[in-house]
Amino acid sequence: MNDPDRTPVEDTRFGGITVRQEGQARIEVDGGGIPRVTLERDPAAEADPQIAIGTRDPGLLTLRIDGREARLTPAKATLTRRSYRVDVEYEGARYRLVPDSVPSSRLTRDGVHLGDFSCDGDEMVIAEWKEGVEVEPVDASVGYALASAFGTGAQPLWMMLTDAITDALP
Repeated sequence: MNDPDRTPVEDTRFGGITVRQEGQARIEVDGGGIPRVTLERDPAAEADPQIAIGTRDPGLLTLRIDGREARLTPAKATLTRRSYRVDVEYEGARYRLVPDSVPSSRLTRDGVHLGDFSCDGDEMVIAEWKEGVEVEPVDASVGYALASAFGTGAQPLWMMLTDAITDALP
């Protein structure tokens, strides 16, 4: 791991949570109050430098929560914010992390907004939980892992198109 002695982030609901990245090959999320999550990229797969975990291809990624495999489905990441979503199915629950502003992404479980995450695709993840919503320890594990692996936030389509047009002008 990058820094086994790394100081945990102090989550407002779950206490100390540590996110560790091993290059672009592996991400681990752990804490006293949450289940351990690991996300690994196939070591034979070429890593995309734009993505912390190195790929958005679900066939090259393995997500485990508390040692049990979960179904991970990242979208292709094209022009729209929604195309940057990442879905997880685990023990009957459906999670989605999807950008909802330039810096952050919204985490939902079965369509219920649990909180917002901010991360540049590194080990520093910030979670802001919604008031009045029951958030479970596994929700935190999934959110921290996805935010670290894929980053958060995205520009709206109109900003991307404006940038593309501006870049194309002489």
